[in-house]
Amino acid sequence: MALLLSPPLPSLHHLTLTTSLSPPSFKPLNPLPSLRRLSSKLPAHPLHFSSSSSSSFAPATTGAKPTVLVAEKLGDAALALLRQFANVDCSYNLSSEELCAKISLCDALIVRSGTKVTRDVFEAAKGRLKVVGRAGVGIDNVDLQSATESGCLVVNAPTSNTIAAAEHGIALLLSMARNIPASNSALKSGDWRRTQFVGVSLTNKTLAVLGFGKVGSEVARRANALGMRVIAHDPYASDERAHAIGVQLASFDEAISMADFVSLHLPLTPVTKRLFDDETFGKMKRGVRIVNVARGGVIDEDSLVRALDDGIVAQAALDVFEEEPPQRDNKLVQHQNVIVTPHLGASTTEAQEAVAIEIAEAVIGALNGDLSATAVNAPMVSPQVLAELSPYMKLAEKLGRLAVQLVSPAGTGIKKVKIIYSSSRDPGDLDPRILRSMIIKGLLEPLTSTSSVNIVNSDYVANQFGLQITEERVFSEGSEEIPLDSIEVCLGNVEGRFSSALSDAGEIRVLGRVSKDGVEKLTLVGESEVNVSLEGNLILCRQVDRPGVIARIGRILGDGDVNVSFMSLVRGVRRETAVMVVGVDERPSEETLRAIGDVEFIEEFVFVEF
Repeated sequence: MALLLSPPLPSLHHLTLTTSLSPPSFKPLNPLPSLRRLSSKLPAHPLHFSSSSSSSFAPATTGAKPTVLVAEKLGDAALALLRQFANVDCSYNLSSEELCAKISLCDALIVRSGTKVTRDVFEAAKGRLKVVGRAGVGIDNVDLQSATESGCLVVNAPTSNTIAAAEHGIALLLSMARNIPASNSALKSGDWRRTQFVGVSLTNKTLAVLGFGKVGSEVARRANALGMRVIAHDPYASDERAHAIGVQLASFDEAISMADFVSLHLPLTPVTKRLFDDETFGKMKRGVRIVNVARGGVIDEDSLVRALDDGIVAQAALDVFEEEPPQRDNKLVQHQNVIVTPHLGASTTEAQEAVAIEIAEAVIGALNGDLSATAVNAPMVSPQVLAELSPYMKLAEKLGRLAVQLVSPAGTGIKKVKIIYSSSRDPGDLDPRILRSMIIKGLLEPLTSTSSVNIVNSDYVANQFGLQITEERVFSEGSEEIPLDSIEVCLGNVEGRFSSALSDAGEIRVLGRVSKDGVEKLTLVGESEVNVSLEGNLILCRQVDRPGVIARIGRILGDGDVNVSFMSLVRGVRRETAVMVVGVDERPSEETLRAIGDVEFIEEFVFVEF
């Protein structure tokens, strides 16, 4: 098998530029408590990108009132707010054809979940539509790609249902502890069975809040008021914010092992998907009770059924499921020790009204040319800049996505990010804002399932995560026709999943280039020089250099029906430590990955996907 050996890196003349990234100038309607400010070194800049294109994001009108089409019902207060600023057309239950016929006369469109805003709608708008407002969190019914191509901003309303979701979590907690649903059903059936429904008290019990964001913090406040001892796990939560609420932070294993009750508020990401499996339940205190008002996919439902049957989990209260709606014969839904509700977390009159007002304010701001904190896509950027930087934007996102997957989920999370741009151009000829945004997108989008990260909101999201971002520019010999020689991403003060990705300075370090034919390449991992494509997925292995290891890995992947696109080996001294990078087209099964880890001479490995 041919091995792909890396060319040496060119010598670079370092030119570090002092730059500073100022925090966003806008303010969310319901800001998170104690957000850390970004501290990095880049010139202050607006997050509002301009363009000479007629489709750039800009105020909708210069004189006459804009027109807002409200395609699904909003509350009276939200409509009154809109009417102060715009002509409002409330046309409900429009067919796709009717919507396309109207949209060219409108500057903004507001929908809930029932209206599909497709490419046909954006094309029918003929460039007039400036903003689509989604009254709610999910944006599955809006074609984001088409919106961006059309220069149309898309905003949503993710904060107004926080209290409703927290209250529902507490309601499920109390209902479960006191057996309210079962006793209600029994009494209405004519059974007066007081002894059968003896509950447990919440006072002095330990509640573990897993995911200490907006909803998790509000659940913690309310649990404290009920006399519970609250602990929390969230690698991105600060001690200051936790202490202000009266919460003690703990590691994941500490939290689940000490808890009498567990309340889940985790995003659904590749890391958290089915995080609660047989192994996790096995670490919990016997008789634990679980509430989930976050995402159904974080729990392996079959594992929870087994834990309930074995008595490890005494009760569960669930508002969300892997498949919604669940099948009628779903064993978890039908289990006698499980309370279920049909995803009602945000379903209160007040939350729905607040969502309507939040989206009305966001749409008005966007029509005024202001940037919304809840933007979920990017406005148009100069076509010349996009054409030149497009391959580097892809590289930047992939480097960020690779770097975050090299961080151990058991650590304290990412706090320090250093980005180094190597270029032969003068500093004034290279604007790295888009590249920084794409790196942030790659780093943070896998960690949040509630919103998209893009060049509109990347700095805001980084601010929420408390990132300290430093950017440097390094001068390299080369052609000025090429905007960048390389992009390097370093994560400091983190615990790594793959020790060979650590630099001599102890940072997770990845570096990439764009080849002459426009392919994104990974050229450095830690201190190991590689030269591999960032297409598909990667398996990174550290091994002892011995005959047969490569062949064994190839056989294991073949037996698992995983197609290998390339295999590259980097070594220093023969028969000592080597780093192997394997490109694969599919995600290997857990069984296949375990088999790789069991191969003799494989010291560590990690699977990363893009």
